[in-house]
Amino acid sequence: MKKVIISLICLFAVSAQAQNYGTVASRKLHMAEFAINNLYVDKVNEDKLVEDAIVKMLSTLDPHSTYANPEEVKKLNEPLQGNFEGIGVQFNMAEDTLLVIQPVSGGPSEKIGILAGDRIIAVNDTAIAGVKMSTDEVMRRLKGPKGSLVNLTVLRRGVNEPLKFKVKRDRIPLYSLDASYMIQDKIGYIRINRFASTTAEEFAKALKELKSKGMKDLILDLQDNGGGYLNAAIDLANEFLEEKELIVYTEGQKTPRSDFFAKGTGSFQKGRLVVLVNEFSASASEILSGAIQDWDRGLIVGRRSFGKGLVQRPIDLPDGSMIRLTVARYYTPAGRCIQKPYESIEKYNMDLINRYNKGEMMNSDSIHFPDSLKCKTKKFERIVYGGGGIMPDYFVPVDTTLYTDYHRNLVAKGVVLKMTLKYIENHRKELLGKYKSFADFNNNFEISSSMMDNLIAMGTEAKVELNKEQLKVSESLIKAQLKALIARDLWDMNEYYHVMNSTNESVKKAVEILQTGDYEKKLTRLN
Repeated sequence: MKKVIISLICLFAVSAQAQNYGTVASRKLHMAEFAINNLYVDKVNEDKLVEDAIVKMLSTLDPHSTYANPEEVKKLNEPLQGNFEGIGVQFNMAEDTLLVIQPVSGGPSEKIGILAGDRIIAVNDTAIAGVKMSTDEVMRRLKGPKGSLVNLTVLRRGVNEPLKFKVKRDRIPLYSLDASYMIQDKIGYIRINRFASTTAEEFAKALKELKSKGMKDLILDLQDNGGGYLNAAIDLANEFLEEKELIVYTEGQKTPRSDFFAKGTGSFQKGRLVVLVNEFSASASEILSGAIQDWDRGLIVGRRSFGKGLVQRPIDLPDGSMIRLTVARYYTPAGRCIQKPYESIEKYNMDLINRYNKGEMMNSDSIHFPDSLKCKTKKFERIVYGGGGIMPDYFVPVDTTLYTDYHRNLVAKGVVLKMTLKYIENHRKELLGKYKSFADFNNNFEISSSMMDNLIAMGTEAKVELNKEQLKVSESLIKAQLKALIARDLWDMNEYYHVMNSTNESVKKAVEILQTGDYEKKLTRLN
């Protein structure tokens, strides 16, 4: 009873003190939390109580204002900061075992002799193979502070006894550029998976290398790129735009307008440019593609982008957690708002599915914009529309001709990946001996009938029943995926996309536009 009385006195004291600061609403919230924590009949987890209140408040605002606890903050920051601390291997979990695809070049694992194809079965004497450990848990055990030591037990093909390695963890780079190569004579191709702190540096290096190989035109692939840092998008736009050309501006109810301009120092201001986007290209991808389109600097090819144009400001909290609060909207140089409507969060979350159901992914005629959203590009006054996402200059429908349930089930059950890993494990030395370069491999290697038979058998074992008609439809795609995965394991992601782009309709359309003169026809004041 005494404790309750003291708590009530404290509550009244807080109430009286609260009259001197904050709004009525903020005082009300503070008093409610204090009362629950001190007077509620059962024990209360105050941290969880506050977290739940924050999450609930943010959920009523917009789809992108979020809360992250300290551990989530660390995971969110790693990909955008461009590095993490660990042992430095690319790996896949194959049949409950960590299989090393490639050690990171110059990384700690490569330095002490870990090889592609090795299987890591224990970390610091704790088994990670055959124990149904999650991938996140495996990664948690492999990561650690720079300079710390970790003991690994490794199985290697051709070696009877397990090998022991002591690895000193180090800072491991995370790259945002997936691929960079000459796709045709004088046409370069660069694929970026996110806009991180290192993206501008990676892009500049790739651009220089492609120019040295005779590149005159560029295909920039932003398909499936969900965004990242605003500054990275601005730095990339600067590579293409002229001095003082507006890249993007932001504005909000409590946030004054901020304009971001090109510096005119870019190294690709004159060559022809095609940017690829799809329904998963968002945020920074839309800022860059919107600026390119509005200044008639290049052509956008693909499908309407996601429509994420809200600016989040990170607000660090005392315990290491963070709120990402929406404070403004992004607008393209022509004044288009990138953000799609979100009056109903439920409808917002279902938007992509609804777009599929309405036929938008298959036919551009299914996309309708009201005249109120009409804008004109800055140089040639071409008609473009706001209202959510960037609508491409050339529409490329989703290619469903090669996809079947049989193929989807093979991929979903991990059969395609497992087949590749087993093949690589048995033929790595043979392949590297036979194909001295990726070009040699790409020109001459073919998926054999025996490999397809093995895939079908592994599918049956995984309860994916053979459908001969569907296999016939999807066979060319399956073979491309197998070949691309083998190329990735023998070389890197660059070679993976080199193979897979032979099946990508947007990439093929971009090459066609640059080769046929359609580029010049579209970028003219007459249209």
